[in-house]
Amino acid sequence: MTASLHSWLCENNMEEFAARLRASREARQMTQARLAELLSVDRRVYNRWERGASLPQLDAVVRIAQVLQTSVDALVGLEPLAEPRIHNPQLHALYEQMDLLSDEDQQALIVLMDSLVKRSQMAKLMAR
Repeated sequence: MTASLHSWLCENNMEEFAARLRASREARQMTQARLAELLSVDRRVYNRWERGASLPQLDAVVRIAQVLQTSVDALVGLEPLAEPRIHNPQLHALYEQMDLLSDEDQQALIVLMDSLVKRSQMAKLMAR
């Protein structure tokens, strides 16, 4: 499967993959170094992917899609890149800054958001 992805990308414009990778990363206001860290790859390896100098293996493409909250199809150009869907402007502005937080602060934010979502769900159940 990995060889077929590599072949497909080589035949269907490696530069488009690289451009989509960069656009997806930038849409989330993430640095190359931060994304490389989240993917557990050397930042120089990631930089080569984004420049189109080399291609990631399929498992790395899947991890990239998960971290960037997009699909593999969007990364390889089979569907349009999607923007994050947060309709509240204040919340969207904060969302765009979350990747700049430390891992510890991100974890605290996850716990807080999870508790608020669960509280809302519980309130809806109680209202029935």
